Amino acid sequence: MLANYLIGLREGPEAALVVSILVAYLVKSERRHLLPRIWTGVAVAIAISPAFGALLTFGPRGLTFEARELIGGTLSIIAVGFVTRMVFWMARTARGLGSELRGRIDMAAEGSARGLVVVAVLAVGREGLETALFLWATSRAVSGDRGSTWTPLLGAAPGLATAVVLGWLIYRGAISINLSTFFTRTGAFLVLVAAGVLAYGIHDLQEARFLPGLNTLAFDVSHIIDPTSRYATLLKGIFNFTPRTTLLQALARVAYVVPVLALFIRGSRRRTQPTAPRRAVASA
Repeated sequence: MLANYLIGLREGPEAALVVSILVAYLVKSERRHLLPRIWTGVAVAIAISPAFGALLTFGPRGLTFEARELIGGTLSIIAVGFVTRMVFWMARTARGLGSELRGRIDMAAEGSARGLVVVAVLAVGREGLETALFLWATSRAVSGDRGSTWTPLLGAAPGLATAVVLGWLIYRGAISINLSTFFTRTGAFLVLVAAGVLAYGIHDLQEARFLPGLNTLAFDVSHIIDPTSRYATLLKGIFNFTPRTTLLQALARVAYVVPVLALFIRGSRRRTQPTAPRRAVASA
């Protein structure tokens, strides 16, 4: 539940920030008559996201166990790839996002009436589809095929609601936050969450007999950490840690977290460091 809340809180501000920039620019440029096109695009994007989540949830049902595990494991790994790309992209472009969106608005406003609708659908829909895929993957990692369909929504809804409020307050000028710092901190946490989804995806592929080593354990601490305890449930719910972990799962988690987190932190430090003034070169 907490992981889903944080995913909603992390993904929601991106969509809310995009919408607030689009609306604010149209208002300030005295083009309020174009606002319905933005809201139409936002509505379409919002409708597509849960439909995509429902397709992921109910689509594989009726297939064999191995087929479901193969599909689930593959989609989990794809979700990790999408989230990793998103984390790096948003941390890198947070400062210049406004100018990029304003340029798209100007181009779309000069074109057909559907131009701004497409801009809003693409800008918001991308975040919605990534959120739906990652929520589905994390929920499946925690509860498996028998988990409640509403669990990820109940967990993410408060995070998304918080994001909407933050977006409105930013638009109204009531608060000002450092977006680079926000996306850096939440992005680093999502890397750890994504590592757990990757490990579960590997386990799915092992159960589907697509990958070997299902019975080759890296460690088994179930005698120390009771899988039914609250502590174990919390670790599994946030980071998908399981007391019994296969060797391939452990290797995949380490192989993902170490380079990705190192690159992410190094890139964040470079963006936050002040640029040193150039020294004048004395002529010979």
